[in-house]
Amino acid sequence: MADAVATQTLFDGERMAIMKFTDISDGTGETAVLKVDVSALTASSFGKTCDGVTIVKIHAFTHGLEVDMLWDATTDVLIATIPQNTMYSMDLTQFGGFWNNAGTGKTGDIMFTTRDASAGDTYTIVLEMVKSYAD
Repeated sequence: MADAVATQTLFDGERMAIMKFTDISDGTGETAVLKVDVSALTASSFGKTCDGVTIVKIHAFTHGLEVDMLWDATTDVLIATIPQNTMYSMDLTQFGGFWNNAGTGKTGDIMFTTRDASAGDTYTIVLEMVKSYAD
């Protein structure tokens, strides 16, 4: 058995992407699971491929587990940890948001790892992101 997970793209426009992620854990949890594949986001109106995102808002609800959000790279870089038993919204626009500082081997993608998961633990996370494009 595995965690019951879902990813939903709520909006994927020229400048913004909004995605919702859910998990109902069976206790095994997730380890560096790809959640935002930037190459799968809609290209720009000029045909340029999305190569990264900046997270400008996070809305999160967790019950019983924690979620580490990671920038994918040769050595993954922690974006933020969503604590267990939390319900909050973070508006990061005042300083430009969380941008990808992963370094060597960065892909632009975002992955999740859960910690302290038990059967029946859950999360719902909504990310509002500003898209960037390859030259």
